[in-house]
Parts: sequence; structure tokens; C-alpha cells
Amino acid sequence: MTDENRKPTPEEKAKAAAEAMAKAKAAKEAKEAAAKAEAEVEAPAQTSADTPSSSESKSFSEMTPEEKAAAKKAAAAEAIAKAKAAKEAESQAEAPTPAASKPVSEMTPEEKAAAKKAAAAEAIAKAKAAKEAESQAEAPTPAASKPVSEMTPEEKAAAKKAAAAEAIAKAKAAKEAESQAEAPTSAASKPISEMTPEEKAAAKKAAAAEALAKAKAAKEAKEAAEQGADAAGGDAETQAKAAAAAKAKAAAAAAAKAKAARDAAAQGGDSGDDADAKAKAAAAAKAKAAAAAAAKAKAAQAGGAGAAEADESQPKEPSKNQPYLDKYVARIKEAFGAEVIEASYINELAKEVPTLVIQNERWHDVALFLKEDEQLAFDYLSDLHGVDYEDRLEVYYHFYSYKNRQSLAVKVKTGREQSSVASVMDIWSGANWNERETYDLLGIYFPGHGDLRRILLPDDWVGHPLRKDYVQYDEEV
Repeated sequence: MTDENRKPTPEEKAKAAAEAMAKAKAAKEAKEAAAKAEAEVEAPAQTSADTPSSSESKSFSEMTPEEKAAAKKAAAAEAIAKAKAAKEAESQAEAPTPAASKPVSEMTPEEKAAAKKAAAAEAIAKAKAAKEAESQAEAPTPAASKPVSEMTPEEKAAAKKAAAAEAIAKAKAAKEAESQAEAPTSAASKPISEMTPEEKAAAKKAAAAEALAKAKAAKEAKEAAEQGADAAGGDAETQAKAAAAAKAKAAAAAAAKAKAARDAAAQGGDSGDDADAKAKAAAAAKAKAAAAAAAKAKAAQAGGAGAAEADESQPKEPSKNQPYLDKYVARIKEAFGAEVIEASYINELAKEVPTLVIQNERWHDVALFLKEDEQLAFDYLSDLHGVDYEDRLEVYYHFYSYKNRQSLAVKVKTGREQSSVASVMDIWSGANWNERETYDLLGIYFPGHGDLRRILLPDDWVGHPLRKDYVQYDEEV
């Protein structure tokens, strides 16, 4: 096959895509630099150091309209020239690289490692140069500025706009530098299935470092935005806008961090290493869920204290279903003893249904008694589902007695590890699919079930989606 008819390899396609992205980014940076220069032309006497009459220059507030317009045009021309020179220098520095490089598939392991190091060093150097150029361009501004208390309303408005534009430009520059640092790595990487155990471990460390860098960059961008808002004068409207922008950036950073954690968990490939990453991600999610639960419980406790004080003055009347609850408790205690009932109460949030919490180990015996006892006769199971309370799992049952026209709810608790509740499929056949669904989505096993398997998800699905510490294994789904 000739070179003209030969199809490009995946490495060549990735390399071409990376080069195209780099060119597009360079063009975008030049355009943003020009726009930024136009936004900064209102800074007083910015071009005084470059004009021949710098010794005789006067402050921006003392200029005539014609002099202000001339100063703006000169500053814009200077910024465009600087951006063009930076772009030409960057293109000249990048020009020799493609001619001397060769496809990644033809490189030796040593050459691949050297290429990775060179690409990373180049990206860091570009980011550093961009930061230095930005700091140099911003240096004259504070020297010519005056206190906010001495500004006119027009100057204050201009200062606010300039501070906001500066904060946005800093955030963009940090984001672009980060994306440039990430670009060479993906081009030089190879499939996980071809990596050695050492390379897989290095990839995991790199992914973790990348996630930390993203979080740090997002935090710095947030601080820069807040500083810009404070420098603008601190009125309520500006601070509200800055807070909203910071909140959006924090949410984006959290999403990026979660995605990076999923990527790190998925980079173990088909080997056993992915179990470690998944376990770490699950532990982090579990800790977050526990913290949220603690905060919620604390708020509920604080709110409950005030409600309890109000209730003391006006005691509530007993529920109309309290006699039924007393009857159920008495019958079960008579048959099995008091220890089998962990709790009993009227659920005011669910139509005052009598509710029992039954000991897990004795549940199947109690369930059979609820159906066969003449005084209870709960012959219909209307609902069965599971709930994740973060520190435990519970299975919730709703029963109805057609004979007595009465309802009952039962809860059975189980631990998060090796969750298990006895099946009642042999007592109420309608529990079949409900128990399968609870097993599928929450991972609660029901010993005694005749056909316990997933009902909604495929058999090879990893994890149980309704658990609060669930981490999705396949991000493409």
C-alpha cells in the first residue's frame, strides 16, 4: 500500500488533533489579549512610559477628550502588537518540533518518556511566560490609580468594570495554562491494557495530581474573583454577582473533581487495581454522606428543641389508631416476648399508620404470625421497599387486613456490610419482584427467596445505584 492510500494510525490522528487544538488555542489567546487591551485602555496614563512626551504627560482625569481618545488608540495598538509578537514567538518556538518528531508508535520506551518530559516542561514554561507577561502588563495600573474615596462616580464605575475584567482574565489564563499542561500527556499516552503495572500506578498518581491541581486552580480563580469584587468598591450588587460567579465555579470544580475521581477509579483497566480506586472513591462518598447526615441531624435537633417547648403547653391528643397499635404490640409480645419489638409508634407523616420495628433475626417468624394469627390476619402485602439511612439500611413493609380493615407498617433494620433480611416470598407471594428490586438497587439480600437476581439492571452491573455511597463504574452510561 502506498503512503498516499495508507490510513493514518490512531497515534497520528491524536497527534494531528492535538496540533489543531494548540493552533486554535493560540489564536483564541491572541484574540482575548487584544480584547483585554481594549478593556484596559481606560487606566490613567498607561502609555506614559512608551511615548516621547512621557516627562510632560498628565493624569488621565486632566486630559481633553481628544487626548483621551489618542491615549486609548495608542494603548490598543501597543497591546495588539505585543499579542502579535508573542504569537509569532510561540509559533517560531513550536515550528521545529513536528519536523524532528516521529510517530509515537515508532518510539522506544526511553524516547516516549523523554517526549513526555519535554512536553510537560514546555507546557509549564508557556504557562509561566504567560503569567509573567500578564503581570508586566498589569504593573503600571496600580501606580497611576488613586483611592476610591477620591474617585468620581464615573471613575468608580470604570474601576469596577476593570477589576471584574481583570479577575475574569486571570481565571481564563489559569484555565488555559492548565489545559495546555494537560494536552501533551493525552497525546503521548497509550491504552491501559498495554501498560505495565508500574505505568498503571504512575497513571493513577498522575490522575490524582491532576484532580488536586484542578481543585487548586478553581480555588485560586474564586479568590481572584472575590478580590476583584472587593477592589471595585464593595457595593451590594457587585458582591452578589461575584458570589454567584464563585458559587458556579465551585460547583464546576466539584464536578471536575468528581469526574477526576471516577477517571482515577477507571484507569485500573481489567486488572485488580481498579478495586482499590473504587474503594477509595466509595470511602470518600461515604464520608461526605456521613457529614451531610450529621449536619442534617444537628439542624433537626435544633429545630426539634423549639417544637418540644411549644408542645409542652398544648399536649397532643392520642391518635385514633393508638388502640390498634397497642393491640398489635400486645399480641406479638405475648407470642415472642418483649425483646422482639425494637420500637413502636404512630407515624404521623403517613396517615397515622401504626408502625413496628422488628428484630432482624426473628422477622420471618413474626411475619408468619402477622398473617396467620386470627386477631391480626394481615393477609395482604401492599408494598415493600428499601431505604438507605447512611448508617444502616431498612426494609419497609406495608400490610393490610381485609378482615379487620386495619393497616400496619413494619421496619426491619440491617447493616450496610453484608446486608440481609429474611425473605417473606413464601408467606406473601407478592413480595417476589419487590425483593428483587430492593436487592438490585440497594444490595439487600433476602435469604429464602426462590429467584433472587437483578430485575432492572443487567447481571454484570457494578454496584447498587440507590445506595448513597454509590459511585458509577461506567461513566459513559
